Amino acid sequence: MPTLVLHMQNEDPIVGEVDEIPIKTDTLIFLKNPRRRDGKDLPYLEENVTSVAWPVSRLTFFEILPGGDEEEIIGFVRE
Repeated sequence: MPTLVLHMQNEDPIVGEVDEIPIKTDTLIFLKNPRRRDGKDLPYLEENVTSVAWPVSRLTFFEILPGGDEEEIIGFVRE
C-alpha cells in the first residue's frame, strides 16, 4: 500500500496510505490512516476516523514515499 505525503494549500503536510496512486483524472484522494508527518493525529479529525477523502483541487502536490516491500536495488559490485 503506497504512502503519500499530501501538500495542501496553506496547511501542514498530511501523511497516509492509499490503495492506488492517484491518476490525473481523479478528483478525490482517499487517504487511510491520516496523520501529521511526525505521526501525531490531525486536530480537526475525530479520534476514530481511519479514512478521509480530500479534493485534488486543494493539493499543491503530493510525494510518494518508498515502501518496505519494494524490490531491493543492487548496484555495481567489484570483487
